[in-house]
Amino acid sequence: MKLLHRQTGMSLPGLLSIAVMVGFFILCLIKLGPQYMEYLSVKKVVTTVATEKASEDVAIRDIRRRIADLFNTNQIRGLKSKEVKIYRKNGRMYIDANYESRVNIVGSVDAVWRFEDLKILVDHSGS
Repeated sequence: MKLLHRQTGMSLPGLLSIAVMVGFFILCLIKLGPQYMEYLSVKKVVTTVATEKASEDVAIRDIRRRIADLFNTNQIRGLKSKEVKIYRKNGRMYIDANYESRVNIVGSVDAVWRFEDLKILVDHSGS
């Protein structure tokens, strides 16, 4: 007796569903990639300013001005320099640039990224 059914591979609906999933992940990558690159730029700016201004006699306004200049140079648009918190606590100066970014994916679906590792101690023990 001959087998009437043989394996023919993936069906068209199966292939379309995989194509839709792959397309969605590529769309997410395209939409979220620039936000992540901007986060890396913000992290670099904050770290650079913290190491540059590692002396106790520096004023908060000087640090804020340097951050604003570097944000402008690096074209950082998701975080304003005024949103960066710079404060002294227990004789140490901190730069807190934690922020969140909201990106519209499609329709009413948004992605929210919270970047919470941007609290940097301005090291006074250095040079």
